[in-house]
Amino acid sequence: MKKSIVKDFENIVGKEHCFTNPLDLSFYSYDAYPERPIFPDIVVQPTNYEQVEKIVKLCNKASIPLTVRGAGTNLSGGSVPVKGGCVLLTTALDRIIEINTEDLYAIVQAGVVTQKLADAVAEKGLLYPPDPASMKVSTIGGNVAENSGGLRALKYGVTSNYLMGVKFFDSDGNFVAGGGKPVKLVSGFNLPGLMLSSEGLFGVMVEFILKLIPPPEAKKTMLVYYSDIIKASETVSKIIASRILPATLEILDNFTIRTVEKFHRIGLPTSADAILLIEIDGHPAAIEDEYKKIYKICRSLKGEVHIARTEEERDKLWQARRDALSSLALLRPTLILEDATVPRSKVPEMMQLIRKISKKYEIIIGTFGHAGDGNLHPTILTDKRDKKEMKRVKAAIDEIFEETLKLDGTLSGEHGIGIAKSKYLEREIGLDTIKFMRKLKNGIDEKGIFNPGKVLR
Repeated sequence: MKKSIVKDFENIVGKEHCFTNPLDLSFYSYDAYPERPIFPDIVVQPTNYEQVEKIVKLCNKASIPLTVRGAGTNLSGGSVPVKGGCVLLTTALDRIIEINTEDLYAIVQAGVVTQKLADAVAEKGLLYPPDPASMKVSTIGGNVAENSGGLRALKYGVTSNYLMGVKFFDSDGNFVAGGGKPVKLVSGFNLPGLMLSSEGLFGVMVEFILKLIPPPEAKKTMLVYYSDIIKASETVSKIIASRILPATLEILDNFTIRTVEKFHRIGLPTSADAILLIEIDGHPAAIEDEYKKIYKICRSLKGEVHIARTEEERDKLWQARRDALSSLALLRPTLILEDATVPRSKVPEMMQLIRKISKKYEIIIGTFGHAGDGNLHPTILTDKRDKKEMKRVKAAIDEIFEETLKLDGTLSGEHGIGIAKSKYLEREIGLDTIKFMRKLKNGIDEKGIFNPGKVLR
């Protein structure tokens, strides 16, 4: 990058918020997806919207690729600057502007950490339901860009169910606002909907209006042991088919159970082939009725039901689920978490297929996920320096997605396409849809500066 351009960036954000040292740049050359690092030419950290506007205008004028980055928890490579250029950090745009307890919404900036928002809202007696496993570090901007889900998504939905408004800068540096504070709003195009799952391809999002809801009156959390993972999977399908909608319905296979227990010692049943973590919430009377039905279904499939008797027990169980990914990551140098999602009735079939693929390619796959959503996370443990094993890993991933699509599933339930799955996208949505998406992208971002090399190849 020319020195004069670097000087222009420094004039916008100040030298203290502008990084060109190779060591500094290295921290922004990768994210949570295990791809080879690619260094940006410069990293900038704006502290206000005026600076964002000037950065976008400079990048557009000089045709500099612009990749927006929050906490870098992206699991599909969406925040890797594959074409170099400028990485724009949102971490200094971290204000919770308003929590409105009368009309039930919050206005927040893109760099607000999800947990920080959840805690602030809880202090006001309200709930912001989306709770991605990375919520202690992930940012709201990233949540919107990837349409993040979480453990409560089964009953409460994902980020798209809570996004009421968005403000962003387009490629010309125009300040665009879509949506608003009213619950019903149909003026103009659905710009919040456009920006959801856009993975940074349409603009730089800086501010959001998010819907809040009252928290449930009561909860009941169950841990159910199974000696057969297929029986556990069938339980998921039966619960959903019986018209019961738990707040959360998660599955962990034996490998994941043993790994979590090894590192955290929280008393999980390591001999179980699988466990289900089930939480129901709502009015106390309704909870008791649903519990009886769920208990009956679990027992009919040989599940052993245990109830969390205290809040401490409940927290331990959910921490076990949240620790699944980090525990697996301790076993091998490289972890690849996939995001295969199928219709819920097909969870048992998908679980069987994942086991077969693991054996066929002689690789370790720990599987856990949001079984109630059909959103499974087959997690491959490997070492990317082992070329022979990586060849088998790539073949296994190809087969996982091939089988997922055969079951009318999707490539991603919550982690996006990024660079990891762009080669499969046409197979899921068709060439004409790809062409339409390209027209949309080219019309909005004529020079293609926003996050190039992602989603659309």
